[in-house]
Amino acid sequence: MAFKVNYNQQRAERDRAKAARKVEKQKERDEEVARRKAGLPPLGEAHTDTVAESVELNEGGIDGTPKA
Repeated sequence: MAFKVNYNQQRAERDRAKAARKVEKQKERDEEVARRKAGLPPLGEAHTDTVAESVELNEGGIDGTPKA
């Protein structure tokens, strides 16, 4: 015999998942604030700087050979 659908339980599960996402997002924001206060570059910016530097250093062709 099948069970009746428990809408309250489903809603509680969705609410718990939503609260967990909210806590995780706030934790990431707090970490970024701490990095800024410590004078460190933000995590997203540090990655783009290294990519930009590698592009400037390797101004070769598509296959990596230097342009003449």
